[in-house]
Amino acid sequence: MADQVAAPGARPGWRDGVRYLVGAGIGVLVLVLLFGRRGELASAWRELGRARPAWVLAAILAEAASLTLYALLQRRVLRLADAAMPMPALLAVTLANDAIANTMPGEPAVSSAYRYRYYRRYGATGASAGWTIFTILIAQAIGMSLVLLIGVLVALAASASAQAAGAALAGLVIVVGAGAVLVRRDLVLALAAASVRGVRRITGHPRGRAGARIESTLARMGEIPLSRAATAGVVALATGVWLADFCCLLCSFGAVRAPVPWAGVLLAYGVAQVAGSLPIVPGGIGIIDGSLAVILAAYGAGRVPALSATLAYRIVSFWLAIALGWCTVAVLAAITRRRRRMGL
Repeated sequence: MADQVAAPGARPGWRDGVRYLVGAGIGVLVLVLLFGRRGELASAWRELGRARPAWVLAAILAEAASLTLYALLQRRVLRLADAAMPMPALLAVTLANDAIANTMPGEPAVSSAYRYRYYRRYGATGASAGWTIFTILIAQAIGMSLVLLIGVLVALAASASAQAAGAALAGLVIVVGAGAVLVRRDLVLALAAASVRGVRRITGHPRGRAGARIESTLARMGEIPLSRAATAGVVALATGVWLADFCCLLCSFGAVRAPVPWAGVLLAYGVAQVAGSLPIVPGGIGIIDGSLAVILAAYGAGRVPALSATLAYRIVSFWLAIALGWCTVAVLAAITRRRRRMGL
């Protein structure tokens, strides 16, 4: 399966392009609807113009910490799969992957294929590279589930309600279920292999060597061990990625001199990230911005402070990261071309 992700056929087609354009249109529409009040938007931009440099720097450092933790997460999982990759290369791939994932149509296949090729370039087997991508994906889901659960509990604790127990139970079910998927990934991979065989019987695809390669890769991925202690370490790193990004949001409040609505800020962050993960909207444009500002305002931040803090956070965590990421993509592409010319 991992080989197929990295294959030329995994490149985005016209359907992915249409989906990308539709998603971008939806994001722009949401922004127009939310920021339609020019007075509030103008006030928010004025606050950004008076942003405190020290807090802006703190927000940048927090986002840099989030990206560094993601690189460490990749290194940790690669080592569990008996593969290795130096930290500078992992940091570069992290920046490039973040830009691709937030702007390219055909996600998440394109960014996964990009990482897969770089893992292979540094000596990882197809099974190790595919297993690493799969494990990180599940670990990130668990980490976000934990963040969202804590956010729900904090928000409910601020206004005690009989719904608190039900919300906490639902959150725990999600976290335990995601953890079970990571620990018993052999069952998930077996189900994936069975699904491939079933699809092949019905449609005839994937056929021949491609089908055999997918089943072989899935089988090898199932043989890579992952103990409970290793699982806890991987999940802790994945959770740290989200929490460092959340700290970027907190620093954004300081940058625009806005009070932090502590009762709902973590919940707002978690809900916005989950909403922004919908694949139809590239990078969650409009969706993350809108849902975050609306929930923050609902918890007492005020419309203008919530909007200005959200804009500051997205400028650092999204637009600045994308700009650096695409510069990194260009540098890595140039290095790859030079190595090919030298026959390396």
